[in-house]
Amino acid sequence: MLGPSVAWYLGVAAFLFGTGALGVLLRRNPLIVLLSLEIMLNGSNLALIAFSRHHGNGDGQIFALAVMAVAASEVVVGLGLIVALNRKRLALDVDKLSTLRG
Repeated sequence: MLGPSVAWYLGVAAFLFGTGALGVLLRRNPLIVLLSLEIMLNGSNLALIAFSRHHGNGDGQIFALAVMAVAASEVVVGLGLIVALNRKRLALDVDKLSTLRG
């Protein structure tokens, strides 16, 4: 087996997921929260692909492709909401956006 072991990939995946989780918990800007969610999804994709490589089958890679499709749709909806809020001149703060408006 060439290259680093699976433990290194899982370490990087845990670091990415932890960095994304901190970004979601600490930041109030919805755009930064979406970017942090993308970092978390990339960390989970890396873990899935590492386990897939370790076990020698392609199941983890197929799941990673499904996660990428979900992430792409999440970005489309999230950015659409952010653009709509910006056009209405509303504050882009997650705490202020906790209630639904008609």
